[in-house]
Amino acid sequence: MTSRLAGQRAIITGAGKGIGRVVAESFAKVGIHVGLISRTESDVTSLAAQLQQSYGVRAFAAAADVSVRSEIEQAVAGLISQLGGVDILINNAGTASFGTVLEMPVEQWERMIQVNLLGTYYTTRAALPTMIEQNSGNIINVSSTAGERGSATTSAYSASKFGVMGFTESLMQEVRKHNIRVTALAPSTVNTDLAKRVGLKLGDEDHQMQPQDVADWILSILELPHRVVVKQASLIMTNPQ
Repeated sequence: MTSRLAGQRAIITGAGKGIGRVVAESFAKVGIHVGLISRTESDVTSLAAQLQQSYGVRAFAAAADVSVRSEIEQAVAGLISQLGGVDILINNAGTASFGTVLEMPVEQWERMIQVNLLGTYYTTRAALPTMIEQNSGNIINVSSTAGERGSATTSAYSASKFGVMGFTESLMQEVRKHNIRVTALAPSTVNTDLAKRVGLKLGDEDHQMQPQDVADWILSILELPHRVVVKQASLIMTNPQ
């Protein structure tokens, strides 16, 4: 069965690894053309070539740090030009580290806000005029269950992800009149290299959320009739007990 999403054009940040890479692959499988953004150019260049060859979609790559406004604006503008527009924006790029307020270096705290919150804002701001002109679009911001509740040692990460939730809520109200849907996703721990790097405890695969679960979740939201807006959706792993 052909997906009704076939032929749409998506831009995905953090597309070189983890959730972003699997989302890109899942989009290409259903015929969505993709623009891939990562700080590491080789990751997205090779992925774009692979997706074009395997699925026959148009796929383009751009290197940018989402926390640097000039870089992300240039990357988004270039991808929109190559794709001929943008129907879907996935704000997935993010970083994480944990520590108490006094233990964590100020620079690390600031970096979390710059990437997770400002990066989402910068990327959205760059793509939004095209969506408004088209009078249609979908924006999905990847937050976290840490953006729904804080805990000890997550002050910086939670602050950035709570910010994404608030930004999503406000933007959703702002752009509904332009037929643009905005959704915040709040997954719990996903089995990615980032999760392993920051020392999160990962269970067995049957009970640990995988990047493909998030990609499938995103596709299910995009497949909904455009009259339906999913404002916020949480996804948590099952209890292995």
